[in-house]
Amino acid sequence: MTINSEGEAEVTVTGGGLSTRGSRSTRQKRAVAALLAETGEFSSAQDLHARLKESGEKVGLATIYSQLRTLADAGEIDSVRGDSGETLFRRCDLVSHHHHLVCRRCGHAVELDAPEVETWARRVGGRYGFRHLDHVLEITGICDRCSEAAT
Repeated sequence: MTINSEGEAEVTVTGGGLSTRGSRSTRQKRAVAALLAETGEFSSAQDLHARLKESGEKVGLATIYSQLRTLADAGEIDSVRGDSGETLFRRCDLVSHHHHLVCRRCGHAVELDAPEVETWARRVGGRYGFRHLDHVLEITGICDRCSEAAT
């Protein structure tokens, strides 16, 4: 989200459908997009590569990285940084600016529409004279399912 010169919020669209705007559609790219569409959790490029190989798809890891970058740049998938520092990707249901609550163990994610975060970001940015703000908020923890499994 950015704040324009009139102080109004302008939301950057993230998430959404999985077309491959601006790039040639290949069998490999369609396979990556299809897997992301059916996978509800954040996944690494290596995890997606392993799943595609298991299903018999012949897709190189470099192709997967390229496709993920294309989809992320187009705002069609979201990415978060995992605890290990690795970037994880997911197709989100919310097409407007949003945040995530992510389980550190299983990757389960909840999409958060958090207007109070937007208000806070505008207030803090304005306090220090910043404009055209953008931000990413990732909250991590252990979900109920993983907490129960550990006991």
